[in-house]
Amino acid sequence: MQLGIFAKTYHRLHLSEILDAVCDDGFKSVQFNMACVGLKSMPDSIPNGLPQQIALELRTRNLKMAAISGTFNMIHPDQTLKQAGLDSLALLIQHARLMGTSSITLCTGSKNANDMWHDHPENNSRVAWQELCETMQKAIQMAESAHVDLLIEPELSNVVNTTQKAKQLITEMQSQHLKVVFDPANLFEVATPKEIEYLIQEGLDLLGEHLVIVHAKDRKIDGTFAAAGLGVVPYPFLMNTLNTIGFDGDIIAHGLTEAEALPCRLFCNNNC
Repeated sequence: MQLGIFAKTYHRLHLSEILDAVCDDGFKSVQFNMACVGLKSMPDSIPNGLPQQIALELRTRNLKMAAISGTFNMIHPDQTLKQAGLDSLALLIQHARLMGTSSITLCTGSKNANDMWHDHPENNSRVAWQELCETMQKAIQMAESAHVDLLIEPELSNVVNTTQKAKQLITEMQSQHLKVVFDPANLFEVATPKEIEYLIQEGLDLLGEHLVIVHAKDRKIDGTFAAAGLGVVPYPFLMNTLNTIGFDGDIIAHGLTEAEALPCRLFCNNNC
């Protein structure tokens, strides 16, 4: 397993400075975001030569791009905005391998028109599921043509809000290019230690064969997010379970400030 971090954690003017900070804190990989090169996270265009430049900057520092963010609201009520998200995803799919990755992370979306990371009563409806499947089929067709993997993540506020639904979507899509990001802190808000361990075990039993990335994030006892090691997620149990299923991918620190990056890396090194 390799320890990495969201590149967007670091606020610098230039990509070289961001990646230097990643190295200084001892991380070996990044989950990339096009905002790190001055573009929108979901860009309208990607300048010629930029993907190769990004790949070179990473290679120079012996860093791996574990994945690139391609998150947009896949069930946005506004069809124009949803199509714009698909168009941007197509660009990322087209350029992903040039940047040095074959994995793009997605957001399965929310009926909340203002924020794809906020819940909505219709997220559990049959209509929302059908809309997600329609959008996902279009995305998968593009990904398969480019030999790129799309990574979904169970998230309480999205349509895929459980590991069971993630497995269901993978089964229905029937594509080897639809895989998983696993974030244990996104499986619950407030729960007992036994409940959290059960959710982790159940989730990895269901999704382990599709797992590409694990997010290292935490929850405080009141349900708010925290950096890994500052909450109630049982990291020794998580890591033992990952070892048991033979996971050998990237563990990506997420949901933390720049000041928390080094302490988080030290915690993960001691527990991963």
